[in-house]
Amino acid sequence: MTNQPAIEIKAKARKQGKHTSRALRRANQIPAVVYGPNVENINITIAENDAVKYSRLAYENSIFQLKSDDPKVNNLNVIKKMITHHPVSHRPVHLDFYALDMKATIKVHVELKYTGHPIGVTEGGLLQELRRDVEVECLATEIPESFEVDVTELKVGDTLHASDIKMPESIKLVTSEQEAIVSVVQQKEEKEEEVAPVAAEGDAAPAADTNTDKKE
Repeated sequence: MTNQPAIEIKAKARKQGKHTSRALRRANQIPAVVYGPNVENINITIAENDAVKYSRLAYENSIFQLKSDDPKVNNLNVIKKMITHHPVSHRPVHLDFYALDMKATIKVHVELKYTGHPIGVTEGGLLQELRRDVEVECLATEIPESFEVDVTELKVGDTLHASDIKMPESIKLVTSEQEAIVSVVQQKEEKEEEVAPVAAEGDAAPAADTNTDKKE
């Protein structure tokens, strides 16, 4: 569960505009916006180093607390909603933060981690991970880092569904319970391509005689 203290990020208010955003990026600052049901959209900027560090998967559902001289921004608890990267340099160019109501539930995607070695794979089957995450609804303080799914008992032809994921009663599954998440399937045998027989040298069939004026 997300029971660690919020990660503090320094933030500054910024003005809108492409010219302003370019100038900020040249100064190693990344434009961002904060939005949510209880706040108006707030334009901020954070250090590029923070944007790079916290864009990693490990911080996908982490809670951040913004620290700023702006009272509208200071102490806001947020999570990342989206980060945009430059298509060539892959440098962060913009972030979206969602302002949390710590007493209300939120919908998030939680990673699935598959553990164990399936019986079916030992028998020659192939493990297929059909989903890498599921969507759940819970309090921000109860967001899991991940869900572990044990695949040890899966035989060839077996499938686990979202309903098979073990989770606390306080967490509601949003993804359909019937959604298949992992299975073991029979590997397809590779068929040898049929190759037309090649006549041996000197064994070529004689050409058809097309001369109709033969004398008897």
